[in-house]
Amino acid sequence: MYNAFWNHLKEQLLSTPPDFTCALELLKDVKEGIFRVLGLMKMDMVNYTIQSFRPYLQEHSIQYEQAKFQELLDKQPSLLDYTTKWLTKAATDITTPCPSSPDSPSSSRSVACSLPNGAGNNSEPPSPTMVLYQGYLNLLLWDPENEEFPETLLMDRTRLQEMAFQLHQLTVLASVLLVARSFSGEILFSSPEFVDRLKCITKALTEEFISRPEETMLSVSEQVSQEIHQGLEDMGLTTLSSENTASLLGQLQNITKKENCIRSIVDQRIRLFLKCCLLHGMQESLLHFPGGLILIERELAELGWKFLNLMHHNQQVFGPYYAEILKNIIHPAQAQETDVEHN
Repeated sequence: MYNAFWNHLKEQLLSTPPDFTCALELLKDVKEGIFRVLGLMKMDMVNYTIQSFRPYLQEHSIQYEQAKFQELLDKQPSLLDYTTKWLTKAATDITTPCPSSPDSPSSSRSVACSLPNGAGNNSEPPSPTMVLYQGYLNLLLWDPENEEFPETLLMDRTRLQEMAFQLHQLTVLASVLLVARSFSGEILFSSPEFVDRLKCITKALTEEFISRPEETMLSVSEQVSQEIHQGLEDMGLTTLSSENTASLLGQLQNITKKENCIRSIVDQRIRLFLKCCLLHGMQESLLHFPGGLILIERELAELGWKFLNLMHHNQQVFGPYYAEILKNIIHPAQAQETDVEHN
């Protein structure tokens, strides 16, 4: 085929008069190929330039945001009132003793209970960084009707609300998967295709969980039960008895309740993972991934990256303001730390 093409081209060029039809078509393809390569080279150069200038752009962005916020603060000295109130609550959450029940993290305090570095221990005050990170986590529990949102995070409020929704959805998803696995066994859940299908179904059905929890979990329980039955049948395994099926449906529908044991533990472990991301970074947190959440590792890691990047940028911009506020909240000896500004 290769020789035939070039022989045909040679015949056209040697004919009298020469026929340039095939040659022009070839030149057209060559031209398009050259421009395609040039386009890729241009895009590669743009990406390289952006990557090279990214540290400078980030630094300029931080300085610009600080300057603009300082201008507003000079005109309105009370601009940090809500921020002070937010950090004060975070400090209280950490220093307040844990509730007696470990499986009911209905408030932000329960997250602080499981934290390292003495958080939740009244014998010595928490570090400014621990208080700030507790405050960041509290934003994911924020009541939408509470208008006293910290001024330093107003621009990020919409994104934080989206993350809070994702966290809530992941809590329900992980709870559903844990209950389903306890009934169907490890063999069925060793199939990535089955797990992915179950996750897709659950995600789609739980979009309206917050507004219609009972109806949502009724649909989820019925669909998950059908998928498990079909999956076991396809693998030639014994399907669930009617008694086990009824128990499965009941436990799945029970996830609607906030005090549900499985949902509470999952919620606490997810929030602890996010706190560890802030404290130790994403890579180390993934190495010590919480038990029971491995089925949502990809989704939780994605949420962790978004949350970490957003909060890290906020800390870089407003760290000096947080440090000043925390000096008046935490014990003076402890408040000398400046890690809030530089982490």
